[in-house]
Amino acid sequence: MNKLILETQISIDGFIADKNGGTDWMIWNWGPEWNWDEDLQLYHTNLNKSASTIIISGQMAKEGFNAHWHNAASNQNDKRYDFAHHIHNASKYVISATLTKDVEIPGGWHKTDILNGDLKDAITTLKKSEAGNIIVYGGATLVSNLINEDLIDEYHLMVNPVAIGSGLSIFQKPKHLKLIKSTSFTCGVIVNQYCK
Repeated sequence: MNKLILETQISIDGFIADKNGGTDWMIWNWGPEWNWDEDLQLYHTNLNKSASTIIISGQMAKEGFNAHWHNAASNQNDKRYDFAHHIHNASKYVISATLTKDVEIPGGWHKTDILNGDLKDAITTLKKSEAGNIIVYGGATLVSNLINEDLIDEYHLMVNPVAIGSGLSIFQKPKHLKLIKSTSFTCGVIVNQYCK
């Protein structure tokens, strides 16, 4: 069965964004200035390329996830090119009970479909397909729901060296995980890899 992998940046006090959804506290805020060290860039790119399917929330789709990575993939001199090229060409699913393909999203619906209905059934069907592993990037509500349904098999928590005091958490109740590996990078990020 395919694995569902979560990769997310997180503060040392356990938040993935501030209370307004802001992420300017991250060392790399997904923009063109990729100021992670090269080892972390490679880790991130290889993890992304290990999955053939990407899951995002409806909110991320409407905010321009496809457009953002299509733009990065259009410039071979962009340090994010390899990662962005894979995202652009991978199968993508938007989890949404309300969004339809009649709604225009930035970057369009290139290789992107909508999963609605029962979340557990939809993800279980994807896991049983022959498409390969799946990676989820967010948002907070979607990831929390996946965690609560015990659907995530592997967690890659990219801990930024900053505490933000309060914000959005993906863990809504106690969750016991098994640490597989913890790796520190010269830019200050520590990646903790867990399985359930």
